[in-house]
Amino acid sequence: MASTVELLSPAGNLDKLKLALAYGADAVYGGTSSFSLRNRSGKEFDEASFAEGIAYAHARGKQVYCTVNSFPFNAQLGSYERHIAKMAELKPDAFIVASPGVVRMVRQIAPDIPVHLSTQANVMNVYDAQVFHELGVQRIIAAREISLKDLEAIKHAIPEMELEVFVHGAMCFAYSGRCLISTLQTGRVPNRGSCANDCRFPYEIYAHNSETGTTFRLEENGVGTYIMNSKDLNLASHVDEILASGVVDSLKIEGRTKSPYYVGIATRAYRHAIDDYAAGQFEAERYQSELATTQNRGFTDAYLISRPFERNDTQSTGFTIQDGTHQVAALVSEDGTSWRCKDKTCIGDRVEIILPVGAVLEPVDNEYGTITFEGGAWWLTLRQIISTSGKTFACIHSGDLNDIILPATFPGYTILRRGIREAKVNKGLNPEPHGHQRNTPRGEENNSTQETK
Repeated sequence: MASTVELLSPAGNLDKLKLALAYGADAVYGGTSSFSLRNRSGKEFDEASFAEGIAYAHARGKQVYCTVNSFPFNAQLGSYERHIAKMAELKPDAFIVASPGVVRMVRQIAPDIPVHLSTQANVMNVYDAQVFHELGVQRIIAAREISLKDLEAIKHAIPEMELEVFVHGAMCFAYSGRCLISTLQTGRVPNRGSCANDCRFPYEIYAHNSETGTTFRLEENGVGTYIMNSKDLNLASHVDEILASGVVDSLKIEGRTKSPYYVGIATRAYRHAIDDYAAGQFEAERYQSELATTQNRGFTDAYLISRPFERNDTQSTGFTIQDGTHQVAALVSEDGTSWRCKDKTCIGDRVEIILPVGAVLEPVDNEYGTITFEGGAWWLTLRQIISTSGKTFACIHSGDLNDIILPATFPGYTILRRGIREAKVNKGLNPEPHGHQRNTPRGEENNSTQETK
């Protein structure tokens, strides 16, 4: 039961690009400028680091897709042309584009580089797919609202058209991101890459009598105030159905501005799901238990497999984001010789070791600590916390930039983590129940497990 489906992961910066590939991605997507729909992520890549990322991926037989998927005004067309020409020189494996005019622009400037149509184009049917096929689009990233049956119809009508679907990550409450609430409230335009995530915040409802000028606040009882807050997409349990259809060419994970932990865990979970399906050993609970360690708003399987309008479980009205089951303690360096703290860690602490796909370890017992395999997982227990510059610590805290020596060389980008309740106790906090309500700053997600969206 071989599967040739591609696993496509987000690359918000060079480190996340490398980490995604280490954890099993076949390809990554990212961009360098405000012409991408992730302004903040685009600023983390400059031309030099994006070129380095492309070369790094190509040296490992992987692919990089360049995002130019916002919608231009007339005054920007020249800038778009110059940007596309500059990116084309870096030899990405495809451009991800949303506007039909920009599709034509890419075909004229870089005719040898494939064009992938962004989900922002909202392709839902055969006729729309045929129009973009005639424009020279090689792959359609289908609207999140599409069903598997509709994908089958498109593939039947245009067999050569590649189809890509989102399987995991944040969901917009609007139609594939066609939202202007952020523009109205903050002047930040979602379809220009600067959404302030206004749908993720609590709102109060009022009734106003225009005759008397009286305004009443309406009290809510047990409903919640996060009235536009969608749960996060999670199709890990349906990967077998998606692959069995034979019509999907790429499974895509959302999250260029999310943390390295999210990128690694989500990529690894879907890598295992794809490989297990091919081996006839698909095990949905295994993938879900790992995905539950990342912060989320609750999960929904959304539109591809089911019909969400017949249910009442796709919205998180009581909170904007909740803790996952685990907390990142540290991230191992690319060369595998040291780790950097992401959460308070002390001598004597025991943390779980999360290895990149295909990586191996051996048990170790020395002056720095022990590495053991217990209960189906690898564990690190610290005896000393010593930096590469010779500093010693009893405890080290999040944000400390000292590189701490490991007891052995680890695979690059290994993750060290602990349970969320243990992490709170370690900080001297009272553990809160899983899924407690949490308010976040406007325009970004305050992720302990995920740092940033």
